[in-house]
Amino acid sequence: MIFNTDARVRSNLRAIHPYQPGISEDQLRKEFGLARLVKLNSNENALGPSPMALAAIEHELPKLHLYPDGGSELLREALAAHHGLHMEQVFVGNGSDDIIKLISETFLEPGDEIVVPFPSFSQYGFGAEVMRAQIREVPLRPDFSYDVEALLRAVNEKTKLLYLCTPNNPTGTVLKRDEFTWLIERLPIDVFVVVDLAYDNYATDSDRFFVTESALAYPNVCYMFTFSKLYGLAGLRVGYALGNEQVWAYVHRVREPFNVNRVAQRGAQAALQDVAHIAKSQALAARSREQYAALARDGLRVIPSQANFTLVEVGDGVAAFEWLKKQGILVRAGYPGLESFVRVTFGLEEENELCIGALRAYQQVRT
Repeated sequence: MIFNTDARVRSNLRAIHPYQPGISEDQLRKEFGLARLVKLNSNENALGPSPMALAAIEHELPKLHLYPDGGSELLREALAAHHGLHMEQVFVGNGSDDIIKLISETFLEPGDEIVVPFPSFSQYGFGAEVMRAQIREVPLRPDFSYDVEALLRAVNEKTKLLYLCTPNNPTGTVLKRDEFTWLIERLPIDVFVVVDLAYDNYATDSDRFFVTESALAYPNVCYMFTFSKLYGLAGLRVGYALGNEQVWAYVHRVREPFNVNRVAQRGAQAALQDVAHIAKSQALAARSREQYAALARDGLRVIPSQANFTLVEVGDGVAAFEWLKKQGILVRAGYPGLESFVRVTFGLEEENELCIGALRAYQQVRT
């Protein structure tokens, strides 16, 4: 007997392609047997995890036989204090991916629509696909800045969610504060807006949008953050969002009862207080931007970034990725709409120099 899986699963799953993470160090070593690897493909913090988080994790390990706090209350209290909010205004998830999927499950029904910038983070569309909703992609301008007028035009009576990612992944460009205000003031109040600020802790543009007390007053807007980038805790999977407590009351109905493990909760709470690690991580990103600016002086197009990565135009992104991979340097390529680019995560200063030298060498080979 044969169980016909294709005939029994939900039909919309056939069109969903699982998220493809960047190739791992283990995979590269297995393929090429390289001794030295420069991993610049997943927007990880090159300085590693917060030392204060490591100490908190070590202290928590003897308690692994105990279930975590199902509501992540201590972490939510710490985050609320950090942002000057009430705990009920904070939602914690198993990474931002978890929060995106839970928001999709909370709001979307078949036939609903979401509006997303393009190119941007693929998981926004994934949540919609799971719920049989439609995705309206709104292209960024040629310089990868936001076109808020086009975003507003894409909204209609079927629109339930609108996503804004700033600094945007994978372009590193930001939404300006006046652009955000212009859009929100004209947007129908029944459209729920998710602002993804995963990389905002690296940003320095004073004109960019960032969370303020007035921004938190919008009842139809939430703001997502992560511990995966600046705090160096990508392996723990902790994200959080700030917003309307009435919305979170419904999102809690669809989340798993223990969606954030106890080690992750304690590590994130400690990392939030690690001022020294935060400052070092921000300083490294600032120095890295200056390093990659040298490629622009060599004639390569480098997109000015406010994140911990940058886009470099190389002609054929996938070909450059493959060439760099053979040199033991991992970057990211193949983004729809960015076929001529590679995305390079900022590494340690010497890793950046190795990558910059390799990109220069690739250009010589290519021409």
